[in-house]
Amino acid sequence: MSRIRSALFNLYWAGWTALFLVPLVVLAALGSPAKPIRAATRAWSRGILFGLRHIVGLTYVEEGKAHIPAEPCLIVANHQSAWETLAFLTLVPNVAIVAKRELVAIPIVGWFLRRSPMIIIDRANGTQALRVMIDESRAAVAEGRSVLMFPEGTRNGIAEPVQFKRGVELLYAKLGLPVLPVAVNSGLYWPHGGSRHNPGAVTVSYLPALPPGLSGAEFMRGTQGAIDAEMDRWRNPGMRAAVPGVPVS
Repeated sequence: MSRIRSALFNLYWAGWTALFLVPLVVLAALGSPAKPIRAATRAWSRGILFGLRHIVGLTYVEEGKAHIPAEPCLIVANHQSAWETLAFLTLVPNVAIVAKRELVAIPIVGWFLRRSPMIIIDRANGTQALRVMIDESRAAVAEGRSVLMFPEGTRNGIAEPVQFKRGVELLYAKLGLPVLPVAVNSGLYWPHGGSRHNPGAVTVSYLPALPPGLSGAEFMRGTQGAIDAEMDRWRNPGMRAAVPGVPVS
């Protein structure tokens, strides 16, 4: 049954995305205004989450929302599937996501993401990519937007330890913003590298925010360390046994 539901959802995803070709043409003719593009992008995201809920049976719950700063902040989250990339467009309105270049190659969706605008970097460019990330993040913050980064750089499985790549500490130091660590367990329901989706509820856990100005060691302990510790909740075989469609290792 889950295979059938996943196949139906994938068809829904393609059809829902195709509908946004019309607003793409209209917004392009209007000069690609950022705010209407961001509104359309959020509408697309909400539609995908609607399809997941009603076709697959995959919902989500948010824990620790009281930890979210009232002002713009740097959000760092672990990365397990495509779920969090699209869901954060709804969870954090007007967020600017630091995304790899490949993301904007997705038909229709990529056009909206590039012009939202998201912070698109080419990791092969090394120092230049860091400079672009910092400059565009500062521009987003100046507009009152929070910045979201997945510092692992790629999607990892639920059992893998959280390991940040270079760049996030520098961004934290340059922006001078509070940082909000977020742990997600989407890999239990939308495994990396597959098109099959399992019913259940993704947990989005907002952890205590950290102030600006911490040392590199304090930053890593409060973000990478805190997220990895939170992930132990879902690495526990006893808890995984309760998740439909997820085998106990």
